[in-house]
Amino acid sequence: MQVPFLNLRLHHEPIRAELRAAIEQVIDSSAFAGGSFVEQFEREFAQFCGAKHACGVGNGTDALWFALLALGVGPGDEVITVPSTFMATAEAITYCGARPVFVDIDEETYTMDASQLERAITPRTKAIIPVHLFGQMADMNAIIAVARKHGLPVVEDACQAHGAEYKSRPAGSVGDVGCFSFYPGKNLGALGEAGAAVTNNAELKKKMDVLRDHGQTKKYHHTVVGWNGRMDGIQGAVLSIKLTHLAGGNEKRREHARHYGKLLSGLDEIILPKEAADRTHVFHIYAIRVARRDDMIRALAQKGISCGIHYPIPVHLQEAYASLGLKSGSFPVAERCAEAFVSLPMYPELTHQQIETVALAVRTWVEESLVAV
Repeated sequence: MQVPFLNLRLHHEPIRAELRAAIEQVIDSSAFAGGSFVEQFEREFAQFCGAKHACGVGNGTDALWFALLALGVGPGDEVITVPSTFMATAEAITYCGARPVFVDIDEETYTMDASQLERAITPRTKAIIPVHLFGQMADMNAIIAVARKHGLPVVEDACQAHGAEYKSRPAGSVGDVGCFSFYPGKNLGALGEAGAAVTNNAELKKKMDVLRDHGQTKKYHHTVVGWNGRMDGIQGAVLSIKLTHLAGGNEKRREHARHYGKLLSGLDEIILPKEAADRTHVFHIYAIRVARRDDMIRALAQKGISCGIHYPIPVHLQEAYASLGLKSGSFPVAERCAEAFVSLPMYPELTHQQIETVALAVRTWVEESLVAV
């Protein structure tokens, strides 16, 4: 049985007519860059996140970048985050002129180890970005306690955590700003690139609105140097449709994760993802940890099962950040996890039979590997 890592065609097929109708509405109104469809989605997404405001932008990187700029992050500053993340988290810091400073991750949740946060703070620290990796929120109470002690804002990188919760509070609503990507493969994905930042702070919302529109407060009146980071009208309309299906899709993902967990339990050679007791994981990625992962990926591929790796090289070891002077061993938990992560197929449309096929292939590989040893 073929099991693709992701199947967006299958995901869109049931709502294709709705999406076409929404796109035609945008064409009929010519509201292509920003406009009423984006504004509608902003209201809907803010409400979904339990926030007062949302700012629709071109992608998740824009959301992070504009949030940091709106908070006053600039040259000479430092922003604390984790090395276990997609490159965009650090890029947004760098493009503010600031320097990323890393804190290692918790080995069970793969999110920021709050116990190590305070020692990373210096007089140059201007903000903290916890990353809600794979769909599970970081330990926000502990992080915010440290941040408030030092007078620092918290920017949630929630780009993989649409609908996740921490102590019943939605991702994006706990820190000062929450940033989301709507890249097509995300739990809430656009038909192209899009992103958003949510906040309860009206002043931050206003600043981000200006930054995304070339620094304009009104047409041809530029109060700051901004950027072209507006959300497309078509993406706003599409996202409004897809938002209505997000909660159901997330529950399907959670159901699939429970099924994987049941079928793969008892394998000492594999570490399964763990959901913290005070959190609701939405499983954007279902990442297991296994030694000799390349061998396992090849074995599954021979059976028609596609897997992924998120992320094989921690940010601090990327060539792009060699100037930071960080070496292997700097963040041992992140490095250890990066060497062992394997992402199994995970999307709402997976069938139980497909999950059972994947689990059986993993179990078979483990058993055959033990015999070979």
